[in-house]
Amino acid sequence: MARTATYEEREIDEALRLVSSAKTIQQLRQGQALLIPALTGASMETTARILGIGRNQVCVMRREFREHGGTTFADKDLRGGRHRELLSLEEEKSFLAPWLEQAKTGGVLVVPPIHAAYEERVGKTVPRSTVYRLLSRHGWRKVTPDTRPPKAKPEIQEDFKKTPGNPQGKADWKRQ
Repeated sequence: MARTATYEEREIDEALRLVSSAKTIQQLRQGQALLIPALTGASMETTARILGIGRNQVCVMRREFREHGGTTFADKDLRGGRHRELLSLEEEKSFLAPWLEQAKTGGVLVVPPIHAAYEERVGKTVPRSTVYRLLSRHGWRKVTPDTRPPKAKPEIQEDFKKTPGNPQGKADWKRQ
């Protein structure tokens, strides 16, 4: 036979507060996962059936509620965002500032020195793709050479394609 759970008055008060101020269904369910068995004596299976979740999830919700002292895992919405960020966006901007000055003067930037400085700044090794994503996030892009020279004259190129050997009317240079 399973042991009966005990609930402190403080936990019940926190759960009532959570249920009354819940902004998400997850917060509501978490408060109810504690209140239903505490106030009615319902089993975990019954509580799970009432909430429409699994028995195991009821245990997880109650444990999270107790471990965090009434704050829930739903308080910090885990969807979207940068949960494993090494630097905040402002810190990233200040980190890139010296290289921005170099880029403004026409300097060519290469990733390995930026990568080494970034690793030194965060204090651990990171993949090079992290630096590429950082640069992309702040609007930097890879600059590649044009497919045509800037001083190219398309009409001369077309003439060259049409007339083999003497594109611009220069003297013939035939073999003797």
